Amino acid sequence: MIKNVVFDFGGVLIDWNLRYLYQSEFSSTEEMECFLSDVFTFEANHRLDAGESFSSVIGELQGKFPKYKDALALLLTRWPDTLGNEITGTVETLEKLHVQQTPLYGLTNWSEETFPYAQERFPFLEYFKGITVSGTVKLAKPDPRIYHRLLSDFSLKAEECVFIDDREDNIMVAKDLGFKAIHFTDPALMNSALQEFGILKG
Repeated sequence: MIKNVVFDFGGVLIDWNLRYLYQSEFSSTEEMECFLSDVFTFEANHRLDAGESFSSVIGELQGKFPKYKDALALLLTRWPDTLGNEITGTVETLEKLHVQQTPLYGLTNWSEETFPYAQERFPFLEYFKGITVSGTVKLAKPDPRIYHRLLSDFSLKAEECVFIDDREDNIMVAKDLGFKAIHFTDPALMNSALQEFGILKG
């Protein structure tokens, strides 16, 4: 029986995109996309999610890419500008689950240094009984160990949880570990899946 719902945050509940910060900082969209694909890459961001410090990662990249020293520095001084708004449809469902008194948990890839900005901006994060932040535990999805950390920290059983994430690789690991899982693409489809699992009423 499913008792708990575990949410990913970025891309599911919170619209996060580096382009919100950088769209006004480059002379062209092409240059911005080059910066995001070749300089501050997915791998670099993943290192932050997994617990490395901003000063270490950004400093290393500034040494490697001196042309982009100032652009990289913006991640140290203006990181909150990467946050968009809440994803309304998903947050509405979160609120319904909260009213139903469904136990809610978070499993998010997020730097420990920047997660407080999200907590300050999005009051719905207070609905969660527990949140495992990758940067805090120095493990990041899809590493199976962070899922085990969530389960052990909050005394949960995988088979009693449904996990919602926008990345398919994270979903596949969750399923392998015994979670019910929903690959998030749209709030309406997520709601249908939650109703099928019997966890969302009406």
